[in-house]
Amino acid sequence: MLVITGGAGFIGSAIAQELNSKGRIDIIIVDDIDHPEKDKNIASIKYQKLLGKNSFLEKILDRSIESIDVIIHMGACSSTTETDENFLKENNYDYTCHLATFALERDIRFIYASSAATYGNGKKGYSDDQSKLKTLKPLNLYGESKHKFDLWADSQGVLDRIVGLKYFNIFGPNEYHKEGMRSLVQKGFAQIQETNKISLFKSYRKEYQDGEQERDFLYIKDAVSMTLYFLDQPKICGIFNVGAGQARNWNDLAKSIFKAMGRVPQIEYVSMPGKIIQQYQYHTCAEIQKIRDAGYTKSIKSLEEGITDYVKNYLVSNKRLGS
Repeated sequence: MLVITGGAGFIGSAIAQELNSKGRIDIIIVDDIDHPEKDKNIASIKYQKLLGKNSFLEKILDRSIESIDVIIHMGACSSTTETDENFLKENNYDYTCHLATFALERDIRFIYASSAATYGNGKKGYSDDQSKLKTLKPLNLYGESKHKFDLWADSQGVLDRIVGLKYFNIFGPNEYHKEGMRSLVQKGFAQIQETNKISLFKSYRKEYQDGEQERDFLYIKDAVSMTLYFLDQPKICGIFNVGAGQARNWNDLAKSIFKAMGRVPQIEYVSMPGKIIQQYQYHTCAEIQKIRDAGYTKSIKSLEEGITDYVKNYLVSNKRLGS
């Protein structure tokens, strides 16, 4: 059996769909179906059991879970603006520690989601070299909660037995439940439909013009492919970046949405909320040589290719993966 925590969420449900396409249905989905869109995410997925996250944790703690061979841990609070430090500790750090400890005891393949938020302002670069972990300083509590587990795994000397994946800016179908944390592709598509224009944040640093702040954008299908590579290669362990390896700006992203919708670009620049100005990342770009050196050779879709597929094959018809 294979467990996917966060299995009704964005990346988790996309992983489950891809596993189904490969003929694997011996899946336990762990998630709380607390949003109607999450229910839709798993409607077409074949799986053996659905467990709430607390029920699953109880089974882990009392060691009553049935025989499993893989845990793909995608479940966590992913809000970069979350301010409840205790909630993040319990939900992101403690929960992951419990799962990792169980997996290590039972020699179960453990693949977990870290985040590009661990890199903070990027002054230390975006290298997934594990020897540099202690130099990183996240800008928000979410990034800190992810970084704290990376450091725990390093301090326990277990990074040669598990896989941590630092996801950059992932976008694509099945993110509809994420509310304010949805990608700008999804939110921008809705804005354009309603107002014929899209809003981007103004820049507050002189080296970046408005809309020229940069991100490493990766389409969900590539993120899933990179994730499942480590399922197919059980001897490869460590921390790896999951990104496109290329920084693109928000203006490029916005123009690509307009083009995919067949509309003329109209971009307005709005003030950034004060609560995020000090923790805003102006540039991210994954170094992906490590995953390439580990044997991942598939090509990665460009920003334009990903947006075109997302808009034309999913957003226009309100579809999700597997539908």
